[in-house]
Amino acid sequence: MVPAGNIFRRWRVSLNRMKKRLKWIPVGLLAGFALLQLTNPARTNPPVITDFITAAKPPAVVATSIRAACYDCHSHETKWPWYSRVAPVSWLIVSDTDEGREKLDFSDWPDEAVRAAKKMDRINEVLGYREMPPKKYTLIHADARLTEAQRKEIMDWTDAAAAKLRAASTNE
Repeated sequence: MVPAGNIFRRWRVSLNRMKKRLKWIPVGLLAGFALLQLTNPARTNPPVITDFITAAKPPAVVATSIRAACYDCHSHETKWPWYSRVAPVSWLIVSDTDEGREKLDFSDWPDEAVRAAKKMDRINEVLGYREMPPKKYTLIHADARLTEAQRKEIMDWTDAAAAKLRAASTNE
């Protein structure tokens, strides 16, 4: 039979070893986080080719709403916040911006009336279904939240502008 004192001493020694090992976990996590910072993707803003607001000439109220709610992800005029430089958040932000520019790029607005009308129809559709701007974006960017009135103004204007573009393309 082992005396009670030996059991407690062994338990205490085992506990001290475990504490020493656990101290390395935060150090390892911090080192891993620091290494992640070396993998940040490029945050680019290529030159603007044809700006939507310049080409389509929306009313000032509509232009302001679109610029506030859409341009950070759907143009080459992205304002990169400080947290876009911190991995792994930077991966998500750059990925979302690249995807947004791929689907609709306000900095490369088409000259062809039919293509421009289709893009305006798509803007109308995603606003109508409330797909844009996404909730995860508007949680952090309050200025990107569209009121019902702003949403309606944009949708009414894009609908009218698309109809005008289609009419102009059939008359040619």
